[in-house]
Amino acid sequence: MARLIRKRETLLFLIIVVMIAIFSTRAADFATPDNLAGIFNDTSILIILALAQMTVILTKSIDLSVAANLAFTGMAIAMMNAAYPDLPLVVLILMAIVIGACLGAINGFLVWALEIPPIVVTLGTLTIYRGMAFVLSGGAWVNAHQMTPIFLSVPRTPILGLPVLGWVGIIIVLLMYVLLRYTQFGRSAYATGGNPTAAVYAGIDTGWTKFLAFVLSGALAGLSSYLWVSRYAVAYVDIANGFELDSVAACVIGGISIAGGVGSVAGTVLGALFLGVIKNALPVIGISPFTQMAISGTVIILAVAFNARRERNRGRIILRDRAAAEIRTEAAA
Repeated sequence: MARLIRKRETLLFLIIVVMIAIFSTRAADFATPDNLAGIFNDTSILIILALAQMTVILTKSIDLSVAANLAFTGMAIAMMNAAYPDLPLVVLILMAIVIGACLGAINGFLVWALEIPPIVVTLGTLTIYRGMAFVLSGGAWVNAHQMTPIFLSVPRTPILGLPVLGWVGIIIVLLMYVLLRYTQFGRSAYATGGNPTAAVYAGIDTGWTKFLAFVLSGALAGLSSYLWVSRYAVAYVDIANGFELDSVAACVIGGISIAGGVGSVAGTVLGALFLGVIKNALPVIGISPFTQMAISGTVIILAVAFNARRERNRGRIILRDRAAAEIRTEAAA
């Protein structure tokens, strides 16, 4: 039991349960199944973006442009839907994924081929993609009455008590779990971030792996763009502003190492849900937006400190085991 509690995901899950119990004492209906389903639905887009961010962070990189990618791609498909209302929804969604993947590929190419640090690349493309969204729209909004009913209604359609948006989040979680755990790309991503030198000796193209991670991140951001625009029935330049930091925060809280190579899909999902519960609960109990920001920032710092301490302890354990193995080898000789 003690070993189970020491696991990051189990501990985070228990913290979320305790938080829900505490918040339900201030708001009687907070812990009801309908409200919890609503929180999960509201957090689904953040979960998808956090998984996109996780994929990149695993390779010892970072993608600060995911939200800007979402903004540009969302504006593009919203304007397309308004201009060509007869275009099938499936085509629009595929176009969103492709546009997002192309923007991610730009990041990946600059990091892979030109070897520019990922934080510099994505900080630049963050501004560029936001600017492209403004140029594309001329600063105008695309409102609900300009979009087709089916474009807006599909993610909101309930199935078994949960909107399609929530089910899409669940499907993406399962697909990412399989991709990172059971495929060559997943193993390469962990190896690239965990020990790049060993990965190269093992025959892994670390540059290509980082490129694919950025493409996947962009594709998920593109999918999220449709979900966001249809969920909130509006497209404008500043949509999802700040969500790049929320996606990083969800990863850090979930135990993803910024140094790369460490973390799990379950941890990322729980990290996003942790933020989702906080963002939904604090306004209900009367906490001001500024205090919410301070609380979120404090949580992120504590999570980073916890991760750093855990990694130091892991390093000590590895060194201790290595020293013990050398002593046994010498004794046997």
